[in-house]
Amino acid sequence: MERPRPLSGYPEWLPDEQMVEQHLLDTLRAKFELHGFVPVETRAVEPLEQLLSKGETDKEIYVLRRLHAADDEEEPGLGLRFDLTVPFARYVLEHAGKLAFPLRRYQIQKVWRGERPQEGRYREFTQADIDVIGEGRLPFHYDAELPLVLHDALTPLPIPPLQIQVSNRKIAEGFYRAVGIPDVSGTLRAVDKLDKLGEAGVYQLLTGPVGCSEQQAQACLDLARITSPDDAFVDHVRALGVRDPLLDQGLDELVQVVETGRQLAPGSVIANLRIARGFDYYTGTVYESVLIGHEQLGSVCSGGRYDNLASTGDQRTYPGVGLSIGITRILGRLLGRNLLRASRQTPTCVLVALPTESERPRCNQLAAALRARGIPVEVAPEPVKYGKQIRHAQRRGIPYVWFPQGESGKDEVRDIRSGDQQPADPQHWLPPENDLRVTIVPGHDAG
Repeated sequence: MERPRPLSGYPEWLPDEQMVEQHLLDTLRAKFELHGFVPVETRAVEPLEQLLSKGETDKEIYVLRRLHAADDEEEPGLGLRFDLTVPFARYVLEHAGKLAFPLRRYQIQKVWRGERPQEGRYREFTQADIDVIGEGRLPFHYDAELPLVLHDALTPLPIPPLQIQVSNRKIAEGFYRAVGIPDVSGTLRAVDKLDKLGEAGVYQLLTGPVGCSEQQAQACLDLARITSPDDAFVDHVRALGVRDPLLDQGLDELVQVVETGRQLAPGSVIANLRIARGFDYYTGTVYESVLIGHEQLGSVCSGGRYDNLASTGDQRTYPGVGLSIGITRILGRLLGRNLLRASRQTPTCVLVALPTESERPRCNQLAAALRARGIPVEVAPEPVKYGKQIRHAQRRGIPYVWFPQGESGKDEVRDIRSGDQQPADPQHWLPPENDLRVTIVPGHDAG
């Protein structure tokens, strides 16, 4: 059989890397639930008309079709989800009668996009979302709360600190309307490309396909340059000489988010009016976040307020606000540069040494007794010399080897890092807490 070739854009972690991801996700689940968020999962596919109605996504969607479908066979148009927010809106509409609002939800699943594969951009990747969704209305304080939840969830992890950058679409929409720009949505999508195209590229988009005048395009760029760690951004916007009620509302809301963020370390939450977000469903607050020291990677966590994404024909609406963490984007950078690793290569904390093959049943019973007390254990694969069994544990990072009936005539356990060996009882012995489970630890930059 020919050696398989990897598929670009579809990352597969090695076991020790997978343990890093699993620990990260376990930490997020625990933190989200501490904040009262409940788990939700949605199906992988959605109707294409639903997916295509939610922004500039038509070139990114993978379409689903059966291999043996007849050419004239009519099938419902289905596509793989490109994010978790659009499927969640459908989920809320479908199950609204069984849900309690405001609904605090977290969701950790894979999504698919037809991206050009490169660092930080994948065709299959994992996201972790948190959202709060209301029935009819959703108080604004949730917009200010979500950055605090995100900070609390990620701070325990040994990853670079996160800077959460926030803006409000009402500011941009009100500003664009006041200066006479006809295509507000197109302008928002163009400004959202500032990181990719730079000011010159966005200027060309604005004065070309979007249809802005040179003065209007320059005004858009002037607004997008404004950033501040406090409410000073309001004065900077006022200095541009533009007035509009929607702009004023957006400024007031953004002040609330930035001021609430000042509970955190300085610089954790800042106003950045460049942020627009490309999806049409955002209606107010928008978020993007960067890892400090890795800003060139782009946003690793983004989201915003969506007041009209989930609504029914009878005018019932379910406004929401949410944040999405790019798990694969973060890990792709940190694992790829050896900045993050698992504390060992296996969950196993104890290797039970095997004196002879005939004694395997007794060693299995010993291992079962330790597992019953929550200690990850495996029995040595073969009854070779103890030195080889110890080296087997060392290669995999297993910290302890258990010897049935050691030199003292009793069971003994050895810490193979220090060489210390002591008598031990499987009904009472416990390793130190930091040895019991695999954790995430800092690696070293490979350059």
